Amino acid sequence: MSTALILKSRATKTKQQAQSHFSLAIKEAFSIASIALPMILTGLLLYSRSMISMLYLGQLGELALAGGSLAVGFANITGYSVLSGLAMGMEPICSQAFGAKRYTDLGLSLQRTILLLLVTSFPVAVLWLSVRRILLLCGQDEAIAIEAQSYLLYSLPDLLAQSLLHPIRIYLRTQSINLPLTFCATLSIILHIPINYILVIKLGLGTKGVALSGVWTNFNLVALLIAYILVSGIHKRTWERWSIECLTGWQSLLNLAIPSCISVCLEWWWYEIMILLCGLFVNPRATVASMGILIQTTSLIYIFPSSLSFSVSTRIGNKLGANKPAKAKLAAIVGVSCSFVLGLSALLFAVSVRNVWATLFTQDKDIIALTSLALPIIGLCELGNCPQTTGCGVLRGTARPKIAANVNLGCFYLVGMPVAVGLGFFMGLDFEGLWLGLLAAQASCGVTVLIVMARTNWDVEALRAQELIAGAAEAVITENKEEFFV
Repeated sequence: MSTALILKSRATKTKQQAQSHFSLAIKEAFSIASIALPMILTGLLLYSRSMISMLYLGQLGELALAGGSLAVGFANITGYSVLSGLAMGMEPICSQAFGAKRYTDLGLSLQRTILLLLVTSFPVAVLWLSVRRILLLCGQDEAIAIEAQSYLLYSLPDLLAQSLLHPIRIYLRTQSINLPLTFCATLSIILHIPINYILVIKLGLGTKGVALSGVWTNFNLVALLIAYILVSGIHKRTWERWSIECLTGWQSLLNLAIPSCISVCLEWWWYEIMILLCGLFVNPRATVASMGILIQTTSLIYIFPSSLSFSVSTRIGNKLGANKPAKAKLAAIVGVSCSFVLGLSALLFAVSVRNVWATLFTQDKDIIALTSLALPIIGLCELGNCPQTTGCGVLRGTARPKIAANVNLGCFYLVGMPVAVGLGFFMGLDFEGLWLGLLAAQASCGVTVLIVMARTNWDVEALRAQELIAGAAEAVITENKEEFFV
């Protein structure tokens, strides 16, 4: 009798523990969703800005669409990916500092990151001014190269806007402040439509007008975000004023920013290199234009896993900063589980719209046919990309960007690139072969990141978080002491 009671008691206890774990997982899922959903809305709004620009380019003709697509690809490779990647270096510092209630570290990280991006923008601008010669050396069509140069020349001020926008978004996101960003993005996009109409149609600026309207909209968004921060007063506990301390204590930021930049660039560059490769096919205008549409499509789909990734990164960083490794692990498990659902949803979306999607941008039959051919492959890619993107969020939250950089290098360039070039140029699959190469890269990348996550020691990561936070503060104190004694 007593044995039966003991067994029943154990079974009841096990059931209660399972229910407790399930309730904790559901609670964590809601916490992740509360951060991710506003970010998804913001991402969709910002994506609509890019789509509006592509639609105006498409209305200007095949040459404008191809030149604009090539310009955006070049800008992503040489500028936007670099700025975005460097800015991500502040994410683990800010999220972990916020969890540890070291609020002034957020303001200092914001100041340092803005300075870092501004300095980086100067060599990028020099490179953009030489875009025509570079594209011609890469074998691109001269008419497309001239159109791309015109677009980038008028996009130069956007480097300043991006140098402010990326750090401000991360500063807000790591504090789980997302709805204000959504509202500000909404207003900026509402203004983007008449701005495009005035510059492109009324003033007849063509490709130049599309570029200028994008710059104008980004500056509007930056101004709105700064106004919100000042009016709401959320900066008071994190940033009193510009401090000379932002000129010291750079080691922690650079140790994270540089590998984060490498990781982001390796992935972004792979997509944009495909645009350059498209220019080497028999019909470059159609293939480059189609690739531009497909890149826009992957950008749309990417909004969902990237928002989930940023949300998971914030949750993990906050929990590790608060020295709660078990809760950080739970956030990682719940986030990755959600990513598989997103991957399947992306596949269904890509397959269902394959025959009509390109018609939103152009009526060219060649472009429509190429886009329809590649969309199902893109859907399959997302089955690996969604878990991989979320896994990279886990790595950011644990301040391990070097691992993400190594994974992207190996999977995209040692697996995906040989497959893409081999199938596209040597096996006769052309445009379709490039996307099959991406499928190989995403599949291997997803598996590798999941293996890294499974082997993570969360207690050790919590200790590393405490060391990172303490190290950032100690570096500033040490450098200030050295300056005093000198």
